[in-house]
Amino acid sequence: MPYRRLPNTDQARIRALKAVSERADMSGMNELAVSLKTVGEVRSLLPKFEAAHAYYAACYDRQAKAGRKHQSNVKTARLYISHFIQVLNLSVIRSEIRRQHKEYYGLEPRGNSIPDLASESALAEWGRKIIDGEGKRISQGGIPIYNPAIAKVRVYYDLFMESYEQQKNLQALTARSLESVQAMRPQADRLILDIWNQVEHRFAEVLPVARRLELCRDYGVVYYYRSSEKGGEEEGV
Repeated sequence: MPYRRLPNTDQARIRALKAVSERADMSGMNELAVSLKTVGEVRSLLPKFEAAHAYYAACYDRQAKAGRKHQSNVKTARLYISHFIQVLNLSVIRSEIRRQHKEYYGLEPRGNSIPDLASESALAEWGRKIIDGEGKRISQGGIPIYNPAIAKVRVYYDLFMESYEQQKNLQALTARSLESVQAMRPQADRLILDIWNQVEHRFAEVLPVARRLELCRDYGVVYYYRSSEKGGEEEGV
């Protein structure tokens, strides 16, 4: 005998609930394999669950699309900030800039290493330090670094920060929309299990078995064959 398997995705849950709602539209009250109370619960939950899932999908899609542009901004900002620090270090080595002036940028005066810019939070922090530091040094009469000029670094840093903040907002929105979907899943799963139990009980005496399974499938019950049955053929909606 094949075995049934409850939905494990939101799309499958929605299909299972829709199957019952649609079957109720096509059947008379005495023909239904589930109670009217159950049908009412389905029709109460289904539109809310569908709307929550659609909203989550839209939020996730917006985040993914903005994320591709954001990653480009991250790469460019990291390149310019890193390059600026390298040029600053070379200028110190050549005695064009005083070593102690590296403190304006939050950099160790005696070292020539580049800060770890791997994370976006570090990039945001060091970008601001470098921009502010160059401003402080120039205000003290220092000669600006021109390759790359701090103005160009600032342009790419600002683009990065704009998309950085946008991504944080989009991620928060996606997370909240997912929480709404997750909150409905237990109710959907309990309801689907109850429906399938009612349906199988209603058709328990129907023979042959193939006809019984067909009637159950009309209500969205999903059956799978084991590998030893029908060559492992999968059945269901």
